Amino acid sequence: MDSHGSIESVAGFRSLETLHCVTGSMRHIYETHGYAVSEDLLLGLGAGVGFVYWHQKGAPPFYGGRANAGGPRDEGLEVTAGRRTGVAAAYRTTSSARKAEQSLVTMLEAGKPVLVYVDMGFLPYFADLPDDYHFGGHVVVVAGYDAASNRALIADRESALHPISMEDLERARGSTFKPFPPRRRWCEFDFSGARAPTATETRTAIAEAATGMLEPPISNFGVAGIRTAAKRTLAWPKTLDAESLALACLNLWIFIDATGGTGGGIFRYMYGRFLREAAEITGEPQLAVIGEDFAAMGDDWQVVAHRFKAASTDPDPAAALPDVVAPLPAIADREEAAWTQLLRLIGSD
Repeated sequence: MDSHGSIESVAGFRSLETLHCVTGSMRHIYETHGYAVSEDLLLGLGAGVGFVYWHQKGAPPFYGGRANAGGPRDEGLEVTAGRRTGVAAAYRTTSSARKAEQSLVTMLEAGKPVLVYVDMGFLPYFADLPDDYHFGGHVVVVAGYDAASNRALIADRESALHPISMEDLERARGSTFKPFPPRRRWCEFDFSGARAPTATETRTAIAEAATGMLEPPISNFGVAGIRTAAKRTLAWPKTLDAESLALACLNLWIFIDATGGTGGGIFRYMYGRFLREAAEITGEPQLAVIGEDFAAMGDDWQVVAHRFKAASTDPDPAAALPDVVAPLPAIADREEAAWTQLLRLIGSD
């Protein structure tokens, strides 16, 4: 067992530098069980890329590049990607802090690192975050536990492991802050049937992501959601004061940029690399060509990200918003063309 101070990680665990909190945590779990896999492949097989614009009352506005996030309408990336790699994954939640800790410790004592959902605002190693920042959709791996000091060992996106108190971990797991309270959620995995994904599964995953982008249930999602974001972002000054608006712009930079765990370009770089892997799995070289289009879209999204960052420090962030969202209509057109091409290509197989 690898030790970190007085805390030892479970046998076979190796800390990795990762891109996205969910796929990075999955990769930690998979590799501990002897299954080497890229985050890009897990993201793509899980139909994990999309777009959402959301502005819930009492919460800052949100642009998200993820899909299949485990909400009421979908299965969840961990479960979907698991199913397509022969790994049975199941979510667990509890309203009891005691039961959550008991289940965690039991799994760790059995030699299993545990994927858990947490609120970043309660993790002490995120010292640079504003005091009132909360994001409960973050995912980490608990890789070890020391009963004597009552501390856990956390694997996040950087290779360094983070020892934190069990009290801090409970605060992060039990947070009730919107829009994504973690609800003490964790995921359990069974690797007894682990295998490589099939060509059919890979094509199906692509079709699911493309359909979600092109035929969303409401106009806040998919390509329509990008166009919605372009319009509604300009209306933020009507409901947000200058301080709240600056914080919203900072959040949007984080949510789009690699800083926030998207791999850069609101997951488009990662999805482009997935398509290159998918080309090998399916024997369809055109997927790799379309993957280059996604890399270019990632560049476009990075422009938006950096404009949001600049707006967050502007004395008048409201005045900067038209320039921030100016690229979005063209991005929406480009995304619509790429996702349509993917769906046509997969549908022709």
